Amino acid sequence: MATRTAKSLKQARSLSTDTEFLTWLVVAVVVVICFWLGRGGEHNWLIKYPKTTIVGVAEWINQFMAWFLSIEVTIGSLTLAVKPFFRGVSAVISFPMGWIQDLLHWLPWPASISIFALLAYRAQGVGLALFTVFALLYMVILGYWLESMNTLSLVFMSIPLALSAGLLLGIWAHKSHRINSFMQPTLDLMQTVPTFAYLIPILLLFGFGPVVGLIASSIYACPPMVRNVILGLSRVSNEVIEAGKMSGTTPRQLLWKVEIPSAMPTIMIGVNQSVMAALSMVIIAAIIGSSQDIGWEVLSAMRKAAFGESLLAGIVIALIAMIFDRIGRGFSEQRSLLVGNTDNARHLLVIAAILVAGFIILSWFIPVLRNYPTDWSPTRWLATQLNAGLDWVVGNHHETLDEIRNSFFFYFLLPLRVGLETSIRPHTWGFALTPILVAGYAILVSSLAVAAGTVWNWRAAVAVALTGTIVYFGISKIPWPAFILIVTVIGWQVGGWREALLAFFGFTFIAVTGIWSYAMLSVYLCTAAVLTSFLLGGLIGVWAAHNDRVSRFVRPFNDTLQTMPLFVLLIPVLMFFQIGEFTAYLAIILYAIVPAIRYTEHGLRQVPVDIVDAAESMGCSGWQKLWQVKFPLAVPEIMLGLNQTIMFGLAMLVIASLVGTRGLGQQIYVALNAGDTGKGIVAGLGIALIAIVTDRMIQAWSHRQKAALGLASDE
Repeated sequence: MATRTAKSLKQARSLSTDTEFLTWLVVAVVVVICFWLGRGGEHNWLIKYPKTTIVGVAEWINQFMAWFLSIEVTIGSLTLAVKPFFRGVSAVISFPMGWIQDLLHWLPWPASISIFALLAYRAQGVGLALFTVFALLYMVILGYWLESMNTLSLVFMSIPLALSAGLLLGIWAHKSHRINSFMQPTLDLMQTVPTFAYLIPILLLFGFGPVVGLIASSIYACPPMVRNVILGLSRVSNEVIEAGKMSGTTPRQLLWKVEIPSAMPTIMIGVNQSVMAALSMVIIAAIIGSSQDIGWEVLSAMRKAAFGESLLAGIVIALIAMIFDRIGRGFSEQRSLLVGNTDNARHLLVIAAILVAGFIILSWFIPVLRNYPTDWSPTRWLATQLNAGLDWVVGNHHETLDEIRNSFFFYFLLPLRVGLETSIRPHTWGFALTPILVAGYAILVSSLAVAAGTVWNWRAAVAVALTGTIVYFGISKIPWPAFILIVTVIGWQVGGWREALLAFFGFTFIAVTGIWSYAMLSVYLCTAAVLTSFLLGGLIGVWAAHNDRVSRFVRPFNDTLQTMPLFVLLIPVLMFFQIGEFTAYLAIILYAIVPAIRYTEHGLRQVPVDIVDAAESMGCSGWQKLWQVKFPLAVPEIMLGLNQTIMFGLAMLVIASLVGTRGLGQQIYVALNAGDTGKGIVAGLGIALIAIVTDRMIQAWSHRQKAALGLASDE
């Protein structure tokens, strides 16, 4: 019986493999036909989606916004209009923001530092308390204290809004399967639609000002809290719930006194992530009309191309993010802020009250404790030195920088965008692409595909053939029906019919709304940056996983790259390489390389020690242990790193549009400047759909790999 079952399973797998292989043969035929019929370039309807069949989704959205803003409701003698109502809400919200801001300004800076230092000590001990003190002193000494407090007033308002909304929505989704099924794609959109896209309708409703930044920050910071609340509540064991019911608790008491306390460690991780997300919005808040905060300082320095000033101000945001991250991480390992020694917590509160009162009294007699003298600040000297250093590099090494930029552009970026057949020219590569060279390239790709199929399997051969085809013709010149067919088949074979339908309808939406050509430019640039980030970050991650000293050295750089405002990173890259696609490519790499490093190191360090020891006892060399033992077991974590690298790359597209790229990011930025709600939302949905489709495929593939390795059950 067992033998018959095994044979049946083997036959079923063989039939499935044959079906997949035949499917790819059909795909290959269709793709070849599409490329043959699309030889006319951008003027061919297979390359550029025809304008006559574009669906006017953007116009529909604009018409809806115009109708919504014109709504007036009459109740008796009272008439309520939509726009004045939201402007009134904006005025109400701005009142507590102003109160918090005034309070932070009124407190002497040593008193505020004492409060944060004691909170850091309560979270992780003396080390974090000292780091917090030195970080806050940096803000004082460099003259950014008031601006930092203005930023904190925005954060202190946006975080409670995001956390309270996230907690309630997470509980609601946990209690209702129907709500949860609706909530998950909504959260995906909230996290993948670029913030600039939904800033336009918020601006139309609430007007310019800090309240718009507050609302945008809350929207962006809410999803991590919702997801962690759902995850935490779902992990509460049935035994704990049954014990709570047996003790006679009501449903409300069971939730608030049993389930939520049990889920608090996971919920605290959500709190930490929401705080970091809120802090990442401070520059965008400055763009749309925030007060004179640290984001405004960075933005003002950027507009003057003052690298030194923008870097010094950007470090402030990075330090604030690091403080909140470390404090949040410390409390996430506890159940609450006052867990453990309650007497110790009370003592810290008493000490904080004494210090605050003491510094307030002393500030009446010692003015420096309230207003740090600007004459003592070394900001101008430091900024001058940084600017001079940057100017020296550009002035003395501009030829080398130009050579680096041109080499990467002509030999890597341009072929990926328009293909080898267009990019290989005498003035770019130094020779022409003759028919003999084309035939040689075709033979080379075919040979590599056969070799991949021989060494691995037919799927590897298909991957090599697809890659060779894309490199020859270019991503921007792939016929849209062929592209949609390829991603749909990949979705079906990786994750089933749901992923296939998501891929089909997602990219069909991109085509029929008229943003296909912009989407392909975004896909090209993101692909180039992600490939580089993943390969380079993976190598660094492997090195860090096998060397603790390298790991300690790399960690602060990862923290800085992930918390430093993205606009600050653009300035030195701009001065080195000027405006263009290569500059945008580097900017995306700086932001997207961090998850590749972290997840690769984490995955390799998580490989069980006994498995590595067993490999050593079998006589495996260092390379064999890495490639045949560690890498296969770390594949799920490494693929999650690839997933996050892609997400980070897509998130940078709007910022990259500021330095000369064309694509969906540029469309969003143009729509923001023009106040075109429909155009911005459609372009934002395009980026979101690319991100969601990619995310689902990688998750499905990673789940299959875990199941194959016995690390997860195959559903």
